[in-house]
Amino acid sequence: SRPSTTSSWRSTKPPAPRCCTAAPRAAAGAAAGLCGAAGCVLTSWWAGLVPPLTAQALGLPVHAGAGLGPAQWAAYAGAGALGLFGFGGLARGRTGRAWVLGLFGRYRGTVRRTGLMWVNPLLLRRRVDVRLRHWRSEPMPAADGNGVALRAVMLVVWRVRDTARATLGVEDHETYLRECVEAALARVPVEPLGTVRSSADLAGDTLTRLVAADAAPVGLEVFSVRPVRVEYAPEVAAAMHRRRIAALDAAQRASVLTSVVDSVEDTVTRLTVRGLVELDDYERKVLVKDLTVAFCAGRGETGV
Repeated sequence: SRPSTTSSWRSTKPPAPRCCTAAPRAAAGAAAGLCGAAGCVLTSWWAGLVPPLTAQALGLPVHAGAGLGPAQWAAYAGAGALGLFGFGGLARGRTGRAWVLGLFGRYRGTVRRTGLMWVNPLLLRRRVDVRLRHWRSEPMPAADGNGVALRAVMLVVWRVRDTARATLGVEDHETYLRECVEAALARVPVEPLGTVRSSADLAGDTLTRLVAADAAPVGLEVFSVRPVRVEYAPEVAAAMHRRRIAALDAAQRASVLTSVVDSVEDTVTRLTVRGLVELDDYERKVLVKDLTVAFCAGRGETGV
């Protein structure tokens, strides 16, 4: 049977060679290797190199031997070649692993079978991991929507989809992914985590789409590109921390002032509506001023 193959490195897929077989021919390969080993033993007995006790243990008659001549060397070469060809082609396929086969620099197919098999020993085998993998990057330069420098740690979920392209087109997959992620971060603004979650999710979706498009031509399938840690760059971290504290303080002050104004308005309205006091414009302004100072002082003492 023919090996399962991915799309060829070229635009036209070459016919898959009969370079890999399953268990039946794996047994034939093992039998060929045993025949070669047995041929070497018989040639040694023929040349008289097997001790008598060993020959009797192997069930062979005692033979004086004809010595090592051209015929014996030819028999050694044939039996050795048969043994090497038989045993050298035996291989074990594992789940989540594949072999990319090549002959003199030409792509000859991909083997994804599991279990014992026989592969033509003349072919060059390259093992490829086709399982789902996670790659966590080192801090990479990024920027938010305002152009402020950030450092982002990205988590990329990916796998090898086209073994031929991934093996022949890229030497180091993680290095290629790092370059793709850095190029995408230069085009997509990100926000520090914990600020705006919807913006972070949108940035992750955009990064995933860009990196997947860049990685597809070399046979890599990218499922997700997400920031797991985003923080300000060291040169702007202190300034942005002070800016955030100032913004929080301004928001707190605005909230306190709004609450005080509402309280003063409610108090003055209730006093005048119920007829408890009659105030002209000057007295109303004085009362508003005194109540405002009192409420602000009271909130400052309670820490609200």
